[in-house]
Amino acid sequence: MKRSNRLVARSAVALSLAASLTACGTASSTTTTAASSEAATETASETEAASTTENVGEDVWLPYNENLEKKRDDRDATGKNGAVASCNWYASKAGLEILKEGGNAFDAAAAVAYTLGVAEPYFSGLGGGGFMTIYSAKDDKVSVLDFRETAPAAANAQMWLDENGKMEQFSLDGVNNLGDKSVIGGLSVAVPGEVAGFEYLLDNYGSDAVSRQQIFQPAIDTANNGYVVGVTFKEELDSEYTGIAANETLSNIYLDESGLPYEVGDVIKNPDLAKTLQLIADGGKDAFYTGDMAQAMVDAVAAWGGNMTMEDLANYEVKVREPVVGHYKDYTIYSLPPASSGGTHLVEILNILENYDDMDKIGVNSAEYVHRFSEAFKIAFADRAQYMADTDFADVPLAQLTSKDYAAERYSEITDKSGSYVAVEPEELEHYATTSFSVVDQWGNMVACTKTINYGFGSKVGVPGYGFIMNDEMDDFSADPESVNCAEGGKRPLSSMSPSIVLYPDGSPYMTIGSPGATRIFPTIAQVIERMIDYNMDIQDAIDCARIYDNASENICYESGGVNPITPEVAKELQDRGHEVTDKGEWQLFFGGVQGISIGKDGTLRGGADPRRDGKALAY
Repeated sequence: MKRSNRLVARSAVALSLAASLTACGTASSTTTTAASSEAATETASETEAASTTENVGEDVWLPYNENLEKKRDDRDATGKNGAVASCNWYASKAGLEILKEGGNAFDAAAAVAYTLGVAEPYFSGLGGGGFMTIYSAKDDKVSVLDFRETAPAAANAQMWLDENGKMEQFSLDGVNNLGDKSVIGGLSVAVPGEVAGFEYLLDNYGSDAVSRQQIFQPAIDTANNGYVVGVTFKEELDSEYTGIAANETLSNIYLDESGLPYEVGDVIKNPDLAKTLQLIADGGKDAFYTGDMAQAMVDAVAAWGGNMTMEDLANYEVKVREPVVGHYKDYTIYSLPPASSGGTHLVEILNILENYDDMDKIGVNSAEYVHRFSEAFKIAFADRAQYMADTDFADVPLAQLTSKDYAAERYSEITDKSGSYVAVEPEELEHYATTSFSVVDQWGNMVACTKTINYGFGSKVGVPGYGFIMNDEMDDFSADPESVNCAEGGKRPLSSMSPSIVLYPDGSPYMTIGSPGATRIFPTIAQVIERMIDYNMDIQDAIDCARIYDNASENICYESGGVNPITPEVAKELQDRGHEVTDKGEWQLFFGGVQGISIGKDGTLRGGADPRRDGKALAY
C-alpha cells in the first residue's frame, strides 16, 4: 500500500480511537522495535498494521482533531482530591491513577515522570535530568531537588573544538556533518540524573500506600501496549529525522518499516524500555547507575565518540537545595536556585514589575503591558549573562539579584522607550525540547517538575537493548574556557528551568507551575503568574493567553493569534517606542508549554495544560 493511502487509513482510525479502542485487540500495532519485529511480520497487511491497535485502552484522549491539528480546547480539569497536569495524556493518567489508589503527590510524580519518558521520549527520559520544586504538607516546607545532568570527569570546555578553535561537526559511518559535536554524539552526553532524582523522591517523600510496582506499572504498560503519536511527536520526528536514522536503536523504535517517521495516529511500542523500567522498579537506583545497564550506556556513548565512564555514573548524586524565594503583591514564589537561572530571574522580573502601581489596570497585551515585560526581560537577561553559573563552581550574587532594592534600581532605568541593558551578550545554549508537569494531592503536597534531554531526541545516542535515549546536555555549557558556564568535570550546566510553587498571602498553597521552552521558560512563567494575580485569570485562561519574549539580543517575539493576541496596532505602537518586533503567529511551541495546578480558597483544584503542545490536565 502506498504511504499516502496508509496515512488516510491511519487518520480515520485515530479519530475513532476514543470510542473504539479495546483493551484486548488481536492485531499488532505499528511498531518497529527489534523485540516486536517478529509480531509485525505476522500482520496480515500494512492496512491492518496501521489501522488496528492492541491494549492501547478505550479511554485514550487524543491531542488533535479530525484535521490532525492540535486541539486548542479540552485541556483543563477540575477536582477536589487530586490533580495532574503534564505535556502528555498518558503521563497525566498514570499520575492520576496513583493518586486515586491512595498514593501521594510524590508517588504520582514518579509515575508521571517515567511515563513521560515512554510516551514523550523526544523531550525527556531515563537518559536525562532536571529539577523539582516540592512542597511537603507534613513538614510545611518547600525544597528543591536538583537532578540536573553533570559533565563527565573528562569533560573540558574545548573538547568539541578543532585546532582553529571552531566547533567540530559529528560524522558517523560515512554520514558527514550530522551536527555540532556538542549537540549530537557521545561528547554531547552528560551524566544523567533522572533516575537518581525520582528514586530520591520516592525514598524520602513517597508513601507506603502504593508499591513500587504500582508506580512503575503505568509506564511499563504504556511501553508494552503502545501509545498514539500526536502532532508534537510527529513534528519532532520530522525535525530530528536525520539523527534518528543514523542510530540503529532509535530508528528501530521511531521509524516505520519504510524507514520513515511515524504519522499522527500511529501507535508505537517499546518493549525494551518496558524491560528497563521493570529492572529499575526491582533494583532501584543501582540497577541504572551500576552493572549491565550502566555498562550499556557507557558503551553506547563511547561508540559515538563520548567520554562518560562507569565511575561518572556511580558517582552521580542528587543535590537538595534551598529554593529561591520572592514575593509579588504579597504572594510568595518559591523557585529554583542555580545551576538554573530560572527561579532567580523569575523573581527579578516580578520584582521589577511590582514597582508599577497599575499593572492590574493597563490591560493584558496592551502596548504598555508588553513594553514593561520586554524591558524587565531584557534586564533579567543582561544579569543572567553576567552572573549565572553553577554555584558549586562560581559565586552568584543571589541576594542582590532577588532583592526589592535591586529591582527598584533596575526599574528606575526603564523609560517609555525601548532600552538597552546588556552587560554581556546572552548565549542561546538551551533548547526548547524539555517537558514539565505538576501534581497536587488530597493532603496538599505539591510537585512542580521540569525535566529534559535537551534537544529533540537528545544526543541521538540510543542505548541498545534498553530502549532509551541519552541527553545532549553538554551543549548547555559554553565552549569558552573564560565563561562562568564553561564545561568542567562534575559541573552542572546553566539552565532556565523554573518549576515553581506559589503561596497565597496567608501562606496557604495557591499554585504549582512550570514550563519547558529553553530561555523562554521563566519569561513565560512570569507572564502566567502575573495574569493570575493581577487579573484574577483562571489558570487555563492564563496559559492560553498569547505571550511575548525578549532577551536583550532579539526583537520582541510575539503571538499574533490565539487568545488575547498582540494586535497589529499594538505592534505598531511598540515599533514607535523603538522596539523591533517579530510576529511568531499563534500557538507557538517556541513559547513553551505551561502545565500548572491552582488551588482555590475552597479547595477546588484547577489543572491547566498548554495547547501549544500535547498536554492534558486530569483531576478527580
